Formats: sequence, structure tokens, C-alpha cells
Amino acid sequence: MVSIRCKNLVKFELQQMGIPFLSIDLGMVELPSEISEDDFAHLKKKLLKSGLELMDDKRSLLIDQAKNLIKDMIYYSEEMPEESYADYISRKLDCDYNYLAGIFSEVKGTTIQKYIIQHKVERVKELLIYDELSLTEISYKLQYSSVAHLSNQFKKITGLSPSFFKQLKLERKSNLAKLANM
Repeated sequence: MVSIRCKNLVKFELQQMGIPFLSIDLGMVELPSEISEDDFAHLKKKLLKSGLELMDDKRSLLIDQAKNLIKDMIYYSEEMPEESYADYISRKLDCDYNYLAGIFSEVKGTTIQKYIIQHKVERVKELLIYDELSLTEISYKLQYSSVAHLSNQFKKITGLSPSFFKQLKLERKSNLAKLANM
């Protein structure tokens, strides 16, 4: 998801340059018309100074949109889509999933499915550390078919069971608290 800060920065730069735009969303800026090569180069340079990359390669743009959509879905959505990830991504990006999966694998060196699993496991770690949800609730929130399925994926990626991971984090917090009180 494009953060508000990034959206505002892009909006500011476009306004400063007098470049009209229709929308800014999911790492995309929709312009009503083409801009000159000079304006494009100037905008690219200004955004790069702010840590943002302006991409003009359609494949890279599509992959970037897919990555942002996946992260948004896993980290920021209150509810996961009820449809399959493939259908959701395809619908949101208005793109054939098989085409997207092919170029994603070619460019990123991993499948979309593995990318999703990696981010889901990272999200599980966060939720375990916050200690606000049970493993069953986390499993439901991230659309795992069962706690066992979540645990298997977690262990395959981290080498640890979710409960052992949580125990390690709690012990570490406890040890840090003890050191702080010395």
C-alpha cells in the first residue's frame, strides 16, 4: 500500500512541476496524458532523492502493484478476501493471473504463492509478538484452513513452531526487563 506520506510526496512533486494527474494509488499515478521525456526524467530524479523509484517498465509496474496489493492484503486489511488469492489479485489488478504469475516468477525469482506465504509468516510473527490474538484467531484472520496448516507453514519457513517462537520472544523480553532493572 502506498503510504500517505509517499502519496503526498508524489502529489506535491507533480503539483510543483505543473503535471496534472487523475489519481495516485497502489504505487501508481494515473495521468490524463503523456508527459515529456524531460518532465519524466526530472520527476524521476526528484522522487529518487526522496527514496522513491519511478518505473516506466510495464512488467515492473505490474509486479510492484502485485507486491503492494499482497502486502496491503496481509498487513493492513481487517479482513482477508473471501475469494482465492489468485482471483483477488487478478480482479484487483485487472490482469490474467497466469500471465502475472509467470512474469512475477521470472523477475522476482520466486512464485507469488511463496511470496504470499513469506509475508503471511512475517505477519504471524508480528501478531504473536503483540500477544493480542490466540493462534486460532491468527489462523482465522490470515485465512489458514487450520492452526495445523499455519503451524506447518510457519515451521517450514522459520524452523520453529509458532508457540516456541512466541516463548523465545517472551523470554527475551523478560531478560531485557531484568537487565533494565539492574
